[in-house]
Amino acid sequence: MQFEPKDLIAVANWVMPFGKYKGRRIAELPEAYLLWFQGRGFPTGDLGRVMALALTLKENDLESLVRPLTQPPVND
Repeated sequence: MQFEPKDLIAVANWVMPFGKYKGRRIAELPEAYLLWFQGRGFPTGDLGRVMALALTLKENDLESLVRPLTQPPVND
């Protein structure tokens, strides 16, 4: 799977659109939840790619890379 620098920003700020952790940023998802998705298949498209990157960062203790990229939530 190919990752791009902009994917780190997405991990930091993308909000999970469904499921048990709906409304949480991808970077905040528990590793066990991401592993569960990995075993069953990540969603297709950008969301799945970003979730896979989040898991890779967690597995390699690199979560500190995305913390500085976190932006304040946008109020609708």
